Amino acid sequence: MLKDVVLQLNEIIDGLIFGDTKSINWAYKSAPNKWSKKEIIGHLIDSAQINLQRFVRCTYEENFKLTYDQVEWVQGQRYQEADMSDLFGLWELLNVQIIRVLQNYPADRLKAQCDISKTSVSLHTVEWIAQDYLDHLNHHLKQIYKDN
Repeated sequence: MLKDVVLQLNEIIDGLIFGDTKSINWAYKSAPNKWSKKEIIGHLIDSAQINLQRFVRCTYEENFKLTYDQVEWVQGQRYQEADMSDLFGLWELLNVQIIRVLQNYPADRLKAQCDISKTSVSLHTVEWIAQDYLDHLNHHLKQIYKDN
């Protein structure tokens, strides 16, 4: 299963980094309380950071809680003011590192779990988290490419 996630992540990286992104209005906000496409990339950076930590910690730890406040993180990191090439570079490097970790994941730790919920206990395996990360990434990439 992780092999499929790795293959798809590689394709997504290539598609975003080498694709036609110049026609996208990255800074536009459809409403004051909505994220711009630039802020969506920022949110994907935050998601990559958190999930990378989950994958690494699950290699030696289990049942820990690791969550984040997505709205506050996007605001606090001021992605709207960031340069797109910097955001693309950071997003790419984080995902390359996730791929490196998942490609070499210890087979005996694939069923290790961590808690990803802020409000209640919600334990999930590394395999589930990897697939969820990929699904989440694809969901937001569809938002970015919509209406372009």
